[in-house]
Parts: sequence; C-alpha cells; structure tokens
Amino acid sequence: MTIEPTESKGALGASSLAAGGGLVVLLLFIFQNRQSVTLEFLFWDFTWPVWFYTVVVAAFGAMVWFGLGVMRRRRRRKARRA
Repeated sequence: MTIEPTESKGALGASSLAAGGGLVVLLLFIFQNRQSVTLEFLFWDFTWPVWFYTVVVAAFGAMVWFGLGVMRRRRRRKARRA
C-alpha cells in the first residue's frame, strides 16, 4: 500500500503569496519614504530615516506575531494533552 502526496512541494501556498505581497508593499514604501524624521520617545530624541524606522517597526511586529503563534501552539498542545 502506497500513500500518494496530496500537495506538490513546488507550489506556492496562500501564506507564501501573502508574505511576498507584503514584502513588495514594504519595499515600495521604503523606496518612496527616504527622508529623515525626528522621533521623540520619553526623554530621547533621535533622527532616523523613515525607511529604517519602517524596517524596525516591521521586524518588531513580525517578532510579536511569531511569539503569539508560538504561545497559541503551546496552549493547543497543552489542551490536547489534558
């Protein structure tokens, strides 16, 4: 008895397409916003290019999203064991 794969390994999934589209939009935003801005946070003032600020915020958002996914998987695993 052989088991046939249901999906081809070379096909792009919806999540891959969404991530690629998000990356394209992020790159377009970066190329269009190259001016510098002054950011004020509590008692710190610093000047960053808008593209760098965007990359930092996107990376932080990706880490939070990944962390929430890890927490969700851990909760589901505990619920299955119980």
